[in-house]
This record gives sequence, C-alpha cells and structure tokens, in this order.
Amino acid sequence: MSAVYVLEDGAIVRKDGDQIVVVSAKSGPILSMPLEQVEELVILGNATLTAPLVHELLARGIGVAYFSRSGKFLGRLFPETSKNVPLRWAQFTAASDEGKALAIAKAIVKGKLLNQRAILQREAREGVAGLSSAIEDLKALVRRVDRVQSLAELRGVEGAGSALYFREWPKLIRAVGFRFPGRVKRPPTDPVNAMLSFGYTLLTNVVFAACHVVGFDPYVGFLHMDRYGRPALVLDLMEELRPVLVDSLVLALINRNMVDPEGFESGLGGGCRMNRATLRKFLQSWEDKRRTFVRHPVFQQEVPYWRVPELQARILARVLLGEAEEYIPFLIR
Repeated sequence: MSAVYVLEDGAIVRKDGDQIVVVSAKSGPILSMPLEQVEELVILGNATLTAPLVHELLARGIGVAYFSRSGKFLGRLFPETSKNVPLRWAQFTAASDEGKALAIAKAIVKGKLLNQRAILQREAREGVAGLSSAIEDLKALVRRVDRVQSLAELRGVEGAGSALYFREWPKLIRAVGFRFPGRVKRPPTDPVNAMLSFGYTLLTNVVFAACHVVGFDPYVGFLHMDRYGRPALVLDLMEELRPVLVDSLVLALINRNMVDPEGFESGLGGGCRMNRATLRKFLQSWEDKRRTFVRHPVFQQEVPYWRVPELQARILARVLLGEAEEYIPFLIR
C-alpha cells in the first residue's frame, strides 16, 4: 500500500477498470496503479478527479488530500464519518476537565522532548560536537514537565524545549550550501525551513486521517488551545512524531546530499519552496520512510511508520474510554 501523489498541473485522474490512472494534459498517461494498492490519493496543485473514480475511492475507504502548489494543506475528502459516539463524548468530557487534559498533555510534551533529545543523541553518536549541554537541558525539561500545574505552564516548557532543540540545528547540518537561521514558519525563508514546514504539513494530513479512522473529533484537543478552524487534537498527536518522521528525514536528505540548495525557488510572499524535482525527491523519501518497519513499544509488533499515528490515536482512545491508565507516547532511541 502506498500513497499516489499528483503534481502535474491540469492532470486528469480517472478510474480504468480496477486501476487508477493519471493522465497529463500534455503528454498523456503518466501513471497507472491497481486501486487495491492505493492507500491515499494526494493532490498537489490543480488536477481533476472524475466522478467514477471519486465514487470508487469512497467505496474502498480511500481518502483524498488536497494541497496547494505551495504546500498548504487545504482539506480532505473522507469516506463516511466514524460512528464512534462514545469515544467522542469521552473526548469532549476529558477536554473540558483541566486535570485530565493536563495529564494527557504532559505525556504528549514528554514524548516530544524525549524524541528531540533522541535526535540530538543520534547526531552526537555520529560525531557532531557540542550537543551534550542541550541533551542534558532537554532531560531537565522532561523532569520539569512532572511539576507543572497548568496547561499554560506546560506550553511554556514545550516552547522552551523546541527553542533549545532548534538552536542546535546549525551544528546538525553538515552539507555545504545549507544554513539554518532558526525556525521560520510563515512563510519559510530558506530550504531547511521549507522542507520542515512541508513535512509537518504532510504529517498533519496523516494524523488527521488517523483521528478520522479511530473516531475522534480532530478539532478538540488537550495541549493546543481550541481555536476556530484549528485541528487541535491533530496538532497534539503530531508533537511527538515531528522529530521521528520529519526532522530526521530532513536531516538525512541534507546530510546525505540527496538535495541541494539550487533545488529551491521563491514562492508567494517571498517564501522559499522546493522546485518540482526536489519535491519529487522529498515525496519519494517520505514514502520510503513511511513504509519502513519499526517495532511499536506498546503493541510489541513490527509495523510500518505510516501506521504509528493511528496506533497512537488508538492508545489515546483506550485512555479516554477507561481501558488504559495513561497515554504512552511513541519514543525513538
């Protein structure tokens, strides 16, 4: 199973028997794949889906994600919404209880800090000098999480950890021509931030789908403040996975010379984005990463990375339904 990415502007995506076919307006058919092998359809830019294909995708439970050409997540076409009403009631109840929300949010923040620390430890083992102080400071922040008394204080600890972690990134980038001025989001102003932002956008889509499959309301979270139109639970469940699935991928692409600074261009608003060739490399590496198997520490089985967000959502569901005592984040070493 894999995602199908359509980057060709003006492409037509249609059903041909049991195949999904992507047809370029300029050069004709460019991809054909059995529908049974398709996990998801991702549209980047302008493409047209035929009605028979949409009906078939929905019947098979295959979602469609839409992104702008600049990489902004626009939305998803879902099959029928989950009917798990008891889970949603439990979610709403926990989110309105500051004590329960804080306990879940603490576990999420601990997971993020520990995974950021694990990234720095990996780099230190590979010979990057000067990381020991940051590694110890992140460990101290993990201990501090246990002592916080409010969500506002917890968000402060999470923010301090991210600031500390990204201050070390100039040391982690070893390829010539790349620099990291700090985390810049809207819009990203350099190649490193462009890849990070786009990777986080892809992760948003994956976690959004996981929340939908399990039966959550993606807009009611525990760590992130509720804001109109903001998928708070998606952002919560993303936190521990950012270093695991995106940060490590971006560092690998740069330090293994799989991308180069010339593979980026100016976007709208003066931002930086990947050109088509670099975008294809990024998406291929993203798919390779998602299909890589890893042992899940809670379920004790080998699973591809693309299943980890769903399994984490199911752990949270168990907690909310009273079937487990605490949320256990997904940790790397």
